[in-house]
Amino acid sequence: MQPITASQLQDAVPDAKPDVAAMYVDALNAAMVRFGINSGVRVAAFVAQIAHESGSFRAVEENLNYSWQGLRKTWPSRFTSDAFAQPYDRQPQKIANYVYASRNGNGNTASGDGWNFRGRGLIQVTGRSNYTAYGKGISDGTVVQNPGGLITPVGATLSAAWFWNSKGLNPLADKDDEDTFRQISRIINGGNNGMQDRLDRWDLARQVFC
Repeated sequence: MQPITASQLQDAVPDAKPDVAAMYVDALNAAMVRFGINSGVRVAAFVAQIAHESGSFRAVEENLNYSWQGLRKTWPSRFTSDAFAQPYDRQPQKIANYVYASRNGNGNTASGDGWNFRGRGLIQVTGRSNYTAYGKGISDGTVVQNPGGLITPVGATLSAAWFWNSKGLNPLADKDDEDTFRQISRIINGGNNGMQDRLDRWDLARQVFC
């Protein structure tokens, strides 16, 4: 398959900011070649998913700027009272270090791992263990020392393509049917969140790339 063009990417994700296609297309092509996203149906499924996950390439870093009320709703088992949640109000670093402590290979709250290894990339990589696995997957020993690299176009696209490949999503994309695309969505998201938007994006991407 020929590399996709900036014009095609803009057509597939029309709500992206005008400069996004030019910013991402080269890195996206390189990442897709590296991880075998090399046919129209694979590209369509991948682009649809990363566009949904990133809000059309607007978000490549997890937003943890929660109000204390938002914390109570989002993590009721961790923020068990108003009084406990209120000191965390609009403090993203403190929130990350608490909610992600001792999970996914992270150290305790004092380690700072929750903040250092917060979600980044077009399909967000979260936690020290996942950053480590990504670094091994691309043979780059500097990922854990430079986690912020995942917000660059190269890092954001490469980490997404690595995740896609690590979950075995290319063979599923080859089936090119709605039930399997829904399965891909659940593997990425863990549920059915945003399913209709994913399907709509997939339908448009298939018109562009297939």
